[in-house]
Amino acid sequence: MRVLVVEDDDDLRFAVSAALRGDGLAVDAVADLPAADEALFVTDYDCAVFDRMLPAGDSLDYLRELRLAGRTVPVLFLTARDQVEDRVAGFAAGGDDYLVKPFALPELTARVRSLCRRAGTVRPPVHRVADLEVDTARRQVRRDGVLLSLTGKEFAVLETLAARADLAVSRGELVEKCWDELTEPNSNVVDVLMSQLRRKLGEPALIHTVRGLGYRLAATDGTEG
Repeated sequence: MRVLVVEDDDDLRFAVSAALRGDGLAVDAVADLPAADEALFVTDYDCAVFDRMLPAGDSLDYLRELRLAGRTVPVLFLTARDQVEDRVAGFAAGGDDYLVKPFALPELTARVRSLCRRAGTVRPPVHRVADLEVDTARRQVRRDGVLLSLTGKEFAVLETLAARADLAVSRGELVEKCWDELTEPNSNVVDVLMSQLRRKLGEPALIHTVRGLGYRLAATDGTEG
C-alpha cells in the first residue's frame, strides 16, 4: 500500500512518515500542494494524508478540484481545527476522514490502513499457501499453526507475494508496492529482506527465485531455481 503525506511542518511530516513506514506502508512525503499535485499525477496512491492549511492555501479547496477531476484517492485531513463545522466542511469537500491535532500516531496508522483497504480491490482476509496462513485483517502470519514474528516490511512483502500466489512477482513491483521513492530500484533491499523472510518461514521453502523475473510464493519450486 502506498501513501502520500502532505505536511509543511518538517517534524510532523517526518514523524507521520516514519510511523506509516514502520507499519509496513510505502510513503512519499511532500511539503506543499504543488508537490502533492505532481505526485498524484504520476503515482496512484491508496491513500493521501493532507494537512489542512498549507503554504499554497487550504487543502480543502485543492481536494474539491481533485474530486471534480474524477480523482477518488481516499483523503485523511490533519488539522488543528476541532469545530464541528470544520469537520463537516472537510467531508463536504470530499474528505474521507478527519483527525484533529494533537493525535496519537497509532490511531493515524490505523485510520490510514483502513482507508487503504477501502480503496483497494476486495481481497480474501486470509491467504493460504501449503501450511502458511497470511491473515491480512489481523496482520498475522502462521506456519503449521505457529505464529511468526515479522516486521512491518516483511509482512508487506509476504502479503504481496501471497496475493499473487503461484505467480512471479518482479523485484520492481515489490519495490513499488512495499518501499517508497527513496529506495533505489537496483539496490539489494529486496534480496536482503527475502533472505530474512525465508529464514523466518523455515523449511520446506515457500519463496522461490524466478530467474530473470523475481520471486514466487508457492508450495513447490516447479522449474525455477
